[in-house]
Amino acid sequence: MLRVQVPDIPGTLGLVATAMGTVNADIAAVEIVEKGPGYAIDDFILTLPPSTLPDTLVSTCDMLDGVKVLWLSRYPENWGIESDIATLNRMADDPEHGAEILTEATPVVFHCQWAALFSADREVLTSTALAPEFTPESTGQLEPFDQTHSLDLTDGWMDGWGDTVVAVAPLAGGRGLALGRQGGPAFLDSELNRLKHLAALAN
Repeated sequence: MLRVQVPDIPGTLGLVATAMGTVNADIAAVEIVEKGPGYAIDDFILTLPPSTLPDTLVSTCDMLDGVKVLWLSRYPENWGIESDIATLNRMADDPEHGAEILTEATPVVFHCQWAALFSADREVLTSTALAPEFTPESTGQLEPFDQTHSLDLTDGWMDGWGDTVVAVAPLAGGRGLALGRQGGPAFLDSELNRLKHLAALAN
């Protein structure tokens, strides 16, 4: 996944895609993550051939006027981008399991490594495959669970885990949803707002 900040000017996205093509990057999906005054932040899900180094891709994009690479990280093969609407539709089709569906979907929707759903008593109700084995001590570091927020957990916050960026959102019944990115990037305000909206609609 490549996260890029670009000038909010017509045609800029095409220039970035063309530049990626010069190093044989195969773009699978693009998502506009955030827009601000004069800029946009886009996530690209792409595949690089073995002959292309990630640094080459970053340098190629950075050479474009006003373009800045914010983050580059590896993601599991065949991870696409699932829209918020698609997730909402799945939740609407099975409202009794809305929270579980959201937990399962968030790693793809928010481009993170793991997600975990906590009960009001802070027991793990369900989690994705790559989520940590939470203890009461590590769960306490995610507080508060009654408001949407993000936090940076430093290396060693849990045995075997390095620096991790976590977003937390409250759900009905005192439950909480946490999702994590190993090493980053930070969760943008727009991402936290999306997470808050989806969490509010999960039963």
